[in-house]
Amino acid sequence: MKENGKQKTAGLFLVLHVSLLMSSLSGVCSKMAANQKSLIGFALWYGGVLLIMALYALIWQQILKHLPLTVAYANKPVSLIWGMIWGTFIFGEKITWNMILGALIIFGGIYLVVTADE
Repeated sequence: MKENGKQKTAGLFLVLHVSLLMSSLSGVCSKMAANQKSLIGFALWYGGVLLIMALYALIWQQILKHLPLTVAYANKPVSLIWGMIWGTFIFGEKITWNMILGALIIFGGIYLVVTADE
């Protein structure tokens, strides 16, 4: 029975992190909208932001039904790491050593919060 609970928790964390990935993609759409020259291009990209965030909000509410709020919120900074990845691959931005150190600190903090109950 305990193994089934761990599988369920792992599934919830997977859904949580997929939703955070989606949230980070809204930032990509937002930056793309800001770079548009036409109102139509802006509206399409901004519509993408609204759609992604609406889906994210629905998934987030379901996650909060099953995970403690502190655990769910402790994982939110992962979207910053996704932002670094998107910035590099989509916009050609550079990742610095300070950014990598910050990401490691974020992951360390997430690990401490998630494993605090064990």
